[in-house]
Amino acid sequence: MKKFNLVKEIISVNKPDFMAAINAHDEFGITIEGALHYAPFDETARYVYQGRVPPPSTSPMLQAAKTKTLAELLGGNLQVVDVDDRILIKAARNWKEIMRYNLPNADYDDTTGDGVDEFKDKALETIGWHAAEFGVTYRELVDLIETSCDGTLLCIETESETNYQFSGMGFIDDIECARSRCFEHVKKRIETVLREDGSYTRENLTDDERDAMAFFGIDLSIIN
Repeated sequence: MKKFNLVKEIISVNKPDFMAAINAHDEFGITIEGALHYAPFDETARYVYQGRVPPPSTSPMLQAAKTKTLAELLGGNLQVVDVDDRILIKAARNWKEIMRYNLPNADYDDTTGDGVDEFKDKALETIGWHAAEFGVTYRELVDLIETSCDGTLLCIETESETNYQFSGMGFIDDIECARSRCFEHVKKRIETVLREDGSYTRENLTDDERDAMAFFGIDLSIIN
C-alpha cells in the first residue's frame, strides 16, 4: 500500500479548475491527488476537503470589511498557497474533518490508541475473528496487507526522538490479495503454533479453537 502522510504531502490543484469550483458555490471535494469532484462524491476517492463556498455578501459594507483568503474560504484548517497556475495545499491540520469524510469508506480504522480491531470486509473480518483464537492480532494482519497489497494508507504521522504520533485509515484496492494473503498467513501461523506449542492437545481445544481450525482447513492430526 502507498502511505500518504498528510504531514509531508503537498496536494497540487489546477488553479482555473479550483477557482471555478469556488465561484460555482456548489458542494465540491478535493482528493489527495488534487482532483476536484462535485457532489455526490465518489466513495472510492480519498478527500482532504469537502464543502461549499457560499456566495459573497451583497452588502458593500460587509464586502469591504473582510476579504477572505483561500484558506478561510475552505474553512481555515487547510494551508493554501497560490503559485502560478497551481493551488498548493497542506492538509494535516484538517485531520478531524478528513476522518469524517473518509472513515465511512475505509477498510479499517487505525485512528485511535486502541489500534485496528475490525475489518469492514466481511471475509477479512471472519479471518481476523478466527485468527484471534490463536493469538494472531489484527495489527499483524494489517502490517501484512500494507506490505503486500495495493491500496492507500491515509494518515498523519510525526516522529522525533521523544515523540511519535500516528493516526490513519486503510483503503484496500485489491481485496482478493488481502483475503488470500491473510488466510494463508494465519493458517501457517496456527499450524506452527499447534506443532510447536505442547500446551495444545486434542482434548483441551476449545470449541472456538476447533471452529478456527476448521475454517482454515487444519486437521486435528497436526497435533501430536
